[in-house]
Order: sequence, then C-alpha cells, then structure tokens
Amino acid sequence: MMTATLLADVTPEMRIWSEESFGPVKAVIRARDEQHALYIANDSAYGLSSAVYSRDTARAWNVAQNLQTGICHINGPTVHDEAQMPFGGTKDSGYGRFGGRAGIHEFTELRWVTLQTTPRRCRFNPNHLTERRLLRPVR
Repeated sequence: MMTATLLADVTPEMRIWSEESFGPVKAVIRARDEQHALYIANDSAYGLSSAVYSRDTARAWNVAQNLQTGICHINGPTVHDEAQMPFGGTKDSGYGRFGGRAGIHEFTELRWVTLQTTPRRCRFNPNHLTERRLLRPVR
C-alpha cells in the first residue's frame, strides 16, 4: 500500500505535469492567477474530471465553465459518480459518455427508415400522367 503523496513545485519538465497519475499522488502546480490556472489545466491532452474549490460559488461556476473536462465538481472531489449522470472525459481521457440517457445516446445511432407498402402519389412525381403534362418542355 502506498501512502498519499503530494509533489510540490511541479514544473513542465516533470512527467507528472503532463501525464495522468493514478493512486494517491497529486502534483501541486502553482499558478499566478485564475487565468493562468485555467491555461495550465486546459493545456493538457487529458480532460476526464476536474474540481474547483472556492467560497465564491459564482466565481467557481465561471471557472468550471471554462475547464475543458467531461466532468467538473465544485467544492467536491473528482471521484464522485452517480449512475444516472453521464460519465466520460474530453480529449484523450475517456471514450464518449456512459451512464444515464447520455450513455444510451452515445452508443446508438438514430436512423429513420421507411417502408412504403402501397403506391403513393407524390405531388411532383414525373411518372404520373398529370404531372408529365405539367413538366412538358415549353416551346
């Protein structure tokens, strides 16, 4: 069993900066401000889940709207999952969505197929005698 580990002062040269990590390991990446933090978070090939913590929920909501992830939790952990909600990431994280109605839609393709069992008279059917007269060349 591995104990929880925080890696402080992570820089772009370190693999943990740009690779997904699993297990109790977290990188601490410092940002100058909110815009820089969004840049760092979105400048990644991955985008499964994210979390924003703030006392100002309106500001956190704005940040969440600008994160390029399939899931974002405000003031909650990134491991929260509910079966009825769509689950999946963006970019190289996850494949589509599964869970709830979104999962059904993700793995289906809507098609419209008709079967005509009786002759049908269309308004502009060139094979119909009346329409043939209407479509005669004008001289």
